[in-house]
Amino acid sequence: MKVLRTPDERFANLPDFDYEPHYTVVPRGDGEGEGIRIHHVEAGPSDGPLVLLMHGQPTWSFLYRRMIPVLVERGMRVMVPDLVGYGRSDKPTERDDYTYQRQVDWLGAWLRSNGVVHATLVGQDWGGLIGLRLVADDPARFDRVVAANTALPLPMNVPEETVREIEKFRAEAPTPTIVEMQQQISQMGTETSDRPKTGVRTVTRLARGRASRVPAMKFAYWQKWTWETEDIPVGMLLAGSVDGVTLTSEEIAAYDAPFPDPSYKAGIRAMPSRVPMLPNNPAVPAQIEAWKVFSEWTRPFLCAFSDNDPVTGAARRPFEERVPGAKGQAHRTIEGGGHFLQEGRGVELATIVADFIDSTPVGG
Repeated sequence: MKVLRTPDERFANLPDFDYEPHYTVVPRGDGEGEGIRIHHVEAGPSDGPLVLLMHGQPTWSFLYRRMIPVLVERGMRVMVPDLVGYGRSDKPTERDDYTYQRQVDWLGAWLRSNGVVHATLVGQDWGGLIGLRLVADDPARFDRVVAANTALPLPMNVPEETVREIEKFRAEAPTPTIVEMQQQISQMGTETSDRPKTGVRTVTRLARGRASRVPAMKFAYWQKWTWETEDIPVGMLLAGSVDGVTLTSEEIAAYDAPFPDPSYKAGIRAMPSRVPMLPNNPAVPAQIEAWKVFSEWTRPFLCAFSDNDPVTGAARRPFEERVPGAKGQAHRTIEGGGHFLQEGRGVELATIVADFIDSTPVGG
């Protein structure tokens, strides 16, 4: 495994993010090398309730800069790690270096090395997919969970015909344009899909069948586009995906900072394809085991989703219906904010998290 490390100067003068970096070296998982370095930022009183903020793809801990000050002001201790392949953490160079299980293993080792206990997980996007698996693997370390625009996907009822159509699309169709990809993702919350107005050549022909009417097919556009796009424009994607604020040029540059060139982007290219959207995904057995844990989870569990995220909108229902600790909680639907609600509604989300912690004391 070849590993790159983003030069420190790339992170100079970040807007509203002047935090001392902390580093932890964990096993690489390939039996080679000296380990892989994971970065995190930390703020707030050492004896305050611990809040573990976990980001997703293609962001990094910078995403939480609007939330950290609010939580600290409320007396919380905050830890915000960068996933491997993101932010200031090390970046293996091959897409195949990144799997769902490896990310869970890397962050699990980071949790143990840093002695994380009595934590409240706040997970968004992949921060939830990975964070929820961390909770399921080691539940004694966590007092509460806040799921925000995330999921614990378990695709058990996808028809075989649909699986074949999606696999054929992924293997044979030309790479979608960014416009085609964005159009499909924007329709994930709908049951049916109109023919793309831009025309998608073979993509359209493969996607006209039954598979085009299910979220997994729409998400396959995102998976295929990221896997096959060598130089993903991270800052531009964030600027176009945030609802409620307009990112400055400095903030856009901060999202690009971890990636000096395309060789650093294997992680952000690979991880969408690791989301288990089909029943033959290798992560499914571990997802089944995780859901067994959450089906008996009685500690406080809160959903705080935005009302305009087409990617994860339907994912809150299983949490609210299947997790005992979610029963009777004041789940929140945040108006606006988009998928990256930490940007568009960061202060509101931080206040929700702090209120939730204050209202559910340990043992309550």
